[in-house]
Amino acid sequence: MAWDEWEQLKSDAADRQSAHTRLNQLDGGGGGTPALPGKTGDLKVGHDDLAKIGSQAHTLYNNLWDKARVAIPSSDTAAGDLSGQGFALGGGLKHVSNRWDEQLKSLMDACAHISNHMQVTKKVHAGDEHYIQRQMSSIDTLDAGFDERAGEPGAKNKVYGPPKKK
Repeated sequence: MAWDEWEQLKSDAADRQSAHTRLNQLDGGGGGTPALPGKTGDLKVGHDDLAKIGSQAHTLYNNLWDKARVAIPSSDTAAGDLSGQGFALGGGLKHVSNRWDEQLKSLMDACAHISNHMQVTKKVHAGDEHYIQRQMSSIDTLDAGFDERAGEPGAKNKVYGPPKKK
């Protein structure tokens, strides 16, 4: 390949990429204005959603423990037998088995972390909901106390007696 041909290929590739790159900007052709956050709605996650995510992560963790570890003991045994017979493949198989075990443990840790996090998040949000309900009910109680008027709205309360003369 000649130098000029290489330069032409690089230039063509750069042209193709630059024509398709549009990050963090609106369409310049008058496509409209972006929707305000209040118009698009809020992110809502219910307790059922969190429970399902945590449950799926826990199920995946159990399946990995039960099914993905099956090959490790037999691979280790085969690696020992091959190494004992003088085959270099035994060391390679042992290395693969060790890496599989490390990666499997890492994935299982991630699943356990997700499951635990969803359980904690569910409990924290439930606690927040109870706190908000308690605060709102105390406001209702306080507000109800103001409805027990001893006279007309805006008039002085007769309980305190007549206004004092100066």
